[in-house]
Amino acid sequence: MLRFPPYRYRSADPDIAGSPGEDPYRWLEAVDSPEALAWVEAQNRRTLARFEDAEFDALQTGLRQILDADDRIPFVVKRGEHYYNFWQDAEHPRGLWRRTTWASYRQSRPAWEVLIDVDALNAAEGENWVWHGASCLEPKTPDAPWERALVSLSRGGADADVTREFDLIDKRWVGHDGHGEAGFERPEAKGGMSWIDRDTVFVYTDFGADSLTSSGYPRCVKRWRRGEPLSAAETLFEADRQDLMALAFHDSTRGFERDFIHHALAFYEQRLIELMPDGETFPIEVPLSAQAVVHREWLLVHLRDDWRLEENNRSFQSGALLAIDYDTFKRGGRDFTILFTPDAHRSLEGFEWTRHYLVLDILEDVKHRLQVLTPGQGDGWSPRPLAGLPATGEIGVAAVDDEESDEVFLIVTDYLTPTSLLKMDLARTPSARPESDAETIKRAPSFFEADGMQVTQRFATSLDGTSIPYFLVLPADVARERPNAPLPTLLYGYGGFEISLTPHYIAGAGRSWLSRGGAYVVANIRGGGEYGPRWHRAALKGERHKAFEDFAAVAEDLVATGITTPRQLGIQGGSNGGLLVGNMITRYPDHFAAAVCEVPLLDMQRYHQLLAGASWMAEYGDPDSDDWERFLKDYSPYHNLREGVDYPAVLFTTSTRDDRVHPGHARKMMARMEAMSAGDVFYYENTEGGHGGAADNAQRAKLSALAWRFLWARLGKAG
Repeated sequence: MLRFPPYRYRSADPDIAGSPGEDPYRWLEAVDSPEALAWVEAQNRRTLARFEDAEFDALQTGLRQILDADDRIPFVVKRGEHYYNFWQDAEHPRGLWRRTTWASYRQSRPAWEVLIDVDALNAAEGENWVWHGASCLEPKTPDAPWERALVSLSRGGADADVTREFDLIDKRWVGHDGHGEAGFERPEAKGGMSWIDRDTVFVYTDFGADSLTSSGYPRCVKRWRRGEPLSAAETLFEADRQDLMALAFHDSTRGFERDFIHHALAFYEQRLIELMPDGETFPIEVPLSAQAVVHREWLLVHLRDDWRLEENNRSFQSGALLAIDYDTFKRGGRDFTILFTPDAHRSLEGFEWTRHYLVLDILEDVKHRLQVLTPGQGDGWSPRPLAGLPATGEIGVAAVDDEESDEVFLIVTDYLTPTSLLKMDLARTPSARPESDAETIKRAPSFFEADGMQVTQRFATSLDGTSIPYFLVLPADVARERPNAPLPTLLYGYGGFEISLTPHYIAGAGRSWLSRGGAYVVANIRGGGEYGPRWHRAALKGERHKAFEDFAAVAEDLVATGITTPRQLGIQGGSNGGLLVGNMITRYPDHFAAAVCEVPLLDMQRYHQLLAGASWMAEYGDPDSDDWERFLKDYSPYHNLREGVDYPAVLFTTSTRDDRVHPGHARKMMARMEAMSAGDVFYYENTEGGHGGAADNAQRAKLSALAWRFLWARLGKAG
C-alpha cells in the first residue's frame, strides 16, 4: 500500500510555547472585547466577500429547503396522552414546542397544539432565547393529567441557560407574571433543575462564591421547595472543587420511587449515590469508570475497565454489561449476571428499557445489531436477536413508555436512505419475523437523487498495523463514467470521548457534494467508541497520535486505491474533531488540499484554562504537569505551526456564544496562520449558536453552505 511519510516536525518552538505572556494573540481570548470583535467582523467580511456568490446562494437555498422541509419527521416523546415535539422551520426559526395525540400523529399532517412559540417569546421579552429542552412532571397516577414542565432557555445557544416552570394545562409561565402561585425559576448559569414532586425540585447551579467546580459546572446540589427563595434551598451534596460536577434526579417509576445524586469526579469517573428516605446516602460501589443504572428492581453496570471482584473471585471484561437485583446488591450480594461481553468485532453502543424487556444496541464492525433480553434471575435473561432490520446503517431504539408498555420506536436510516420511523411491540414480536410487527409511522423525504450512488465499508491499515474501518460514499455512475479518474473527496472524522460515528442520512452532503460528483468518507478512528472502551483508550492522552495516524492512514488508502489525490482531498471535523483537523494540517500538510475546522480545540497549552476545558483533562492530559513536555505540546496545533510550510487551505468556523470550547482557539490559530502567510486561510464566527455553531436553520444553512462552497472552490476544480 502506498504510504505517505508523516511530515517531519520538531517540537514546539520554546519561544512560542513558553509562558502565557509570550503569546501575541492572547488578546483574542477576550470574547466580547471591542478589539476582538472588530477583528472578528473584519475576518467575517473578508470570508463572505470571497465566497458569497451565486453558487453560495444556491447552496444555502438548497440547505434551507432541507432544514425547513414541512415533511421532515417530527420526532416525539410520549407524556401521558400527548406526544411532544420541538419544531423549527422558516416561519418559526427559533421553534415551537407543541403536542398532539397518537391518532393525530399517525396522520400525514398532524393537528398540533402549540405550547410555547419561542419566536413570539423573544419578541415579547426582547431576548434571543434558544430552546434547550423541557422536563415534564410525571403525575402520581397513570390517569392523572401531566400538569407542569421545567423549560430551559439559552441566550444565543450557550450552554449556560435559565429554567422556568410552565403550566401544561393553562399554557402559561407559572408565577412569571408576578401573580398567582410562585413558580420555579433558575437564573442564568450552567446547571439545571429536575422534579421531585409538584412543589419540590432538585437544583444544581451557580449559587455564588465557591459553588462551581474548576470546570465551571455546579458542585452543589440542593432541594428547593416552592415559595422559598433559592438562597434558602437545602444543601444535599457538595462535590470538591476539582471534581467535574454534581447533579440530582428523581426516579418516578411507580413502586420504585428513588432519588439519586450523579457525582462526576472527572470525565470518566463517576459515582451514582442513592439518597435514602431517612436522609442517609447509599453510594453504589462499582468502579468509578463504570456506568451504573438503576431501573425498577435491577442494577446494570456497564464497564469501561476490567473489574475483579474480591468477594467471589470473579473477573469481568472492559466493555461488559452486568446485571444484579438492586436490593440484593444493597444487602451485599455481588453475584452479577453477564448480559454482554465484547469481542474484537463487537461492542455495546447502548441499551434501552421497556416495561418488561431490555434492548441492547450492539455495534458489530460499526453495524447495529439489536438484541432483546427478558430479565430474570441467574441466567434467565433469555436473549433473542431482533432480526429483520437493515444489515447496515443506523438503527436507533427508544421506548415509547417504559412504565406502561413494551412498544419501541425504531429509527432506521443510512447514508443514502432517508430516515424511517417505525413502531414495534416487543411483547408481540416473534424473533423469526419481527418486520411483520414493525409498523412504519413516518418516512422522511428524499433530498437528493441517490440512484447509482454506492456505500461501501473499507479498512485501512494504520502505522502500528491496526485495521481502521471507514465508510466510502461514491457519487452515481463513477464506475461507468469515471473508471480511472480520481474524485474530489471529503474525509470526516472525530476520534474522541468514546463517541461512535455511525451511518445516517447525509441530506446536506448528498445535495451539496455527492450530487456534484464528490465522494464522501467517514473514518472510524481510535479515540471513538466504535469498538467500545478499548478503541477509546487506545488514543487517550499520550496515545493521541494514534487517532491522527489512523486518519492519515485512511487518507493514504483513498489515494492508494485511486479514489482521490492529495490535491483533491479535503477534511472536516468539529470540536474534538477540530483538534483532529488541526493536527492533520500541522502533521500531514502534504496529505490534503483543504480543511474545514469547526468550533475546534487548538491551543492545548491553555485549553484547561478556557471555559469548560478543565473537564477534559482525562481525555487529553494536564498542561500544568509534565504531560506538556511529554506529549501535549506535540499535538497542540497552535504551537506546531511553522514558517515556510505549504499548508492546505483552511476554513475556521466558530461561535462567539460558544461557552464550551472557547472561540479563542480558532481566533488565535487563524491570526497566527494569517501573520505567517501560511496558505489560503479563512475565518467565520457566528455571533450565536453556542457549541453547535448556529441557533436556527438559517444560521445552520449559512455555515454549511460556506463550508461546501469553500471545499468545492478548492477541490472541485483540482482534477
